[in-house]
Amino acid sequence: PPFAKRLELMRTIYDLHSHTLESDGTLTPTELVERAARMGVQVLALTDHDVTHGIAEAQQAAAKESGLQLVPGVEISVTWQGRTLHIIGLGVDAENTALVTGLADLRQRRNERGREIGQRLESIGVENAYAGARSYSHGDILSRTHFARFLVDNNYAKDVGRAFKKYLSNGKVGYVHCEWVGLEECIGWINGAGGQAVIAHPGRYAIGSGTMRRLLGEFRDAGGAGIEVVCGNNNSGEIDRFARLANDFGLLASCGSDFHGPEQHWRELGRLTRFPEGCRPVWQDWH
Repeated sequence: PPFAKRLELMRTIYDLHSHTLESDGTLTPTELVERAARMGVQVLALTDHDVTHGIAEAQQAAAKESGLQLVPGVEISVTWQGRTLHIIGLGVDAENTALVTGLADLRQRRNERGREIGQRLESIGVENAYAGARSYSHGDILSRTHFARFLVDNNYAKDVGRAFKKYLSNGKVGYVHCEWVGLEECIGWINGAGGQAVIAHPGRYAIGSGTMRRLLGEFRDAGGAGIEVVCGNNNSGEIDRFARLANDFGLLASCGSDFHGPEQHWRELGRLTRFPEGCRPVWQDWH
C-alpha cells in the first residue's frame, strides 16, 4: 500500500500530544519539557485536558532548552452523537476569552462528575474515594485517572487499566456520563484562539467505518484542520488507515505520544512510528 512506506529520517522530531500534572499527567510542565529535550524532541505541544494553566511554565522551561520549541495546546472533551471524543487545539492563545471561559465550564463539569463518581464508589465500600482521588490531582482537573490511581494504591485494583475495567468504564458502578461541549463549538474555540483543531487518537473510539467518515466530514466542515495519524499506541495498520482518511477528507496529519508520565513506558516522548509518506503534516505552514 502507498502509505506502508515510512520516511527513514525526519528532519525534526515532533511530539504534539502530551500531558502534565495540571491535568492527569505525573510531571510538572518544567519536568515534561526537560524530559522531552533529553529524548530529542524538537517541537513539543503541551495539550493538557481542558486546561491551559501549565503553558506559561512550559514556555519558560523551553526557553532554557536550546533546540526545543513549545507549542501551546489543549485537549478538549467533546460530546458527538452521544460519544466522548477528544479534540486537540494546537498553537492556541491560552488567554483567549472564549477558550478560557469554555474550558472553565468543562472543568466545572468534570468536578461535578468527580463528586458523583466518589459517591458511587463509596456506596460500594471504597472509603474516601472522592477525597482520595482529589489528593492525586495537583491542578484544577479531577479525572477518572485520578480515581484509578487511588484505587490501585489502595489495593482495589492491580493497575490503572484494571481499575477502569472494574470500576470506571461504561456500565461499571463508577462510570458517570458527562455531557461535554459540542464538536462545532469546540472547533470554534480553537479556531477563535488562533489554533488548529486535530482529532486525537482516532483509533481509540469504538466507531465503525461509516460513522468515522461522518465524523471526519462534520469535523472538516466545521473548520477542523487535522487528524492524529500517528499516536502513542496505534499500529501500522491504523496509521495507514488514518493516513488514507486524512487525505480522503483533505485533513492534515498530526503525531503525538499522548505522554502522561515515565511510568507509562509505552508512551514515551518522541518515540513514535515514522510519519507516513503522502500525508500533509499539520506543521507544514508553521514558521
